Amino acid sequence: MTGADVLLLALGAVAVGAGVLVVTTKHLVRAGLYLVVCLGALAGDFLVLSAELVAWVQVLIYVGAVVVLLLFAVMLTRAPIGASDDLDRPGWPAALIGGGAGLGLTALLVDAYRWSTVALPDTGTAERLGEQIFQSWVLPFEVLSVLLLSALVGAIVLSRPDIGRPPSRATAAPTELADAELGGRR
Repeated sequence: MTGADVLLLALGAVAVGAGVLVVTTKHLVRAGLYLVVCLGALAGDFLVLSAELVAWVQVLIYVGAVVVLLLFAVMLTRAPIGASDDLDRPGWPAALIGGGAGLGLTALLVDAYRWSTVALPDTGTAERLGEQIFQSWVLPFEVLSVLLLSALVGAIVLSRPDIGRPPSRATAAPTELADAELGGRR
């Protein structure tokens, strides 16, 4: 076992541990921060596997954008930040389903490869990756950006209780009150 193997296993253990903390914590903000740790460990795994471009894209897109968007959505919607008792549900059904799925995938992979070595293709370049993204995958990429933008706009609308409601006398501007008192005549 080489040093790269040990580092890969250690970063994998950090990613799995942080992933477990993401789904088991009762604090929403802490779950977002554990997600940062999990995604950072995955980026470290990509660096160990000599996929530097994928690692930095992981850091920039997922850690730098998606998690920040998640935290801003939490802040804008005024969701409860502390521990939430309404989120306290029994975890054994999820653990049973997750464990069964993990064992099933492990059995499938062991049966498919029988611990044999697999010849790896030539290493990719940023040029080949860019050609694939901007030729074959440009439409899903743009649809995802529109979806994230609409989620952010939705969070802003949900955080503003005054949007869509008629102004009350307490919050109406003085000119609106004067128009209402004069019957709309000036």
